[in-house]
Amino acid sequence: MVDLVSQRTRIQAEIDASFSEIMNNAAFINGPYVHQFQADLEKYLNVKHVIPCANGTDALQIAMMGLGLKPGDEVITADFTFAATVEVIALLNLTPVLVDVEEDTFNICPEAIEKAITPKTKAIVPVHLFGHAANMDDIMAIAKKHNLYVIEDNAQGIGSSYHYKDGKTEKTGTIGHVAATSFFPSKNLGCYGDGGAIFTNDDDLAHTIRGIVNHGMYKRYHHDVVGVNSRLDSLQAAVLKAKLPHLDDYNNSRQKAARAYTQALKHHKDIVTPTTKTNRNCDAGENGICDTCTCHVFHQYTLRITNGKRDELSNYLNSQSIPHGVYYPIPLHLQKAYEDSRYNNDDFKVTNKLSEEVISLPMHTELDEEQIEFITSHILKFMNGEV
Repeated sequence: MVDLVSQRTRIQAEIDASFSEIMNNAAFINGPYVHQFQADLEKYLNVKHVIPCANGTDALQIAMMGLGLKPGDEVITADFTFAATVEVIALLNLTPVLVDVEEDTFNICPEAIEKAITPKTKAIVPVHLFGHAANMDDIMAIAKKHNLYVIEDNAQGIGSSYHYKDGKTEKTGTIGHVAATSFFPSKNLGCYGDGGAIFTNDDDLAHTIRGIVNHGMYKRYHHDVVGVNSRLDSLQAAVLKAKLPHLDDYNNSRQKAARAYTQALKHHKDIVTPTTKTNRNCDAGENGICDTCTCHVFHQYTLRITNGKRDELSNYLNSQSIPHGVYYPIPLHLQKAYEDSRYNNDDFKVTNKLSEEVISLPMHTELDEEQIEFITSHILKFMNGEV
């Protein structure tokens, strides 16, 4: 699914030199590379504050802690996403409120958000799923109308841009009140272990979060807020610092691969290929993938198989040693940990359908035409009943 070994060859000399320097000066925690990467990422995103931390799940939890959300406060998020998004809500004794997603973008549905708001609602967590920017025009308007926080889950969307209806463009993760991202190795910007970060333009919130990530300390042994131990180590920061200048090229390579996948598969009646057009102020072009912007950076390239044979296709791809993934086979509202009598299965018609139809293909910066042709030809062979 991801070829990190080949990707490393481009930056191996820089990383080896950085690792050697860190080993020699032993600045393993909070060293110069952490501060340099933080500054570089702030400049890239055009955001005032990047606060590195240990992983993306911590980043979400710390963002919510920084906002001062209290037990019982309701937080609305998408039913179709990885469990970490809702996991941290539950861990903080907040009340997760799951809502359905859009069928074409897989992202949280603004109309469903509006219907779910109660006097206890305090925040919305849109997920830029698979690298596709969520509909932030409508989400921010809803948040402003109801005086709610917006916490962007940007774990899969680093480097993507949102194109507002008025023509303005901003990087995802810089639009809401605060955002969280992951640097897990398979991410578009990934390190060689665990890592994460929180983004915000709010000076006071940034100050609070900087204390939270370090045991609640601003001065050593003075604990001003309840905190956690969540830090990005220097070795991981060095990897990220080396990769960041290549991020746009990495994402361009993913978009190129996505266009090739779509060109090969878009005409089959039982395959729905990804789009970037819906609810976006950009031209998606004939492939359904925008050629001129980065509203979708394809952390995953995800098809819908609409003839009920997704699992059979998965078995066939396994037989051909073709990597793939099903994200996500069980909706969160049906997961044992998050079942709740408040949920009506009929309110999650899109998520339920997607869970039965989606399948993600290999997607990384090193994909070439021969690999894509091999993968797509086998998919079409199966879909056309030729195997």
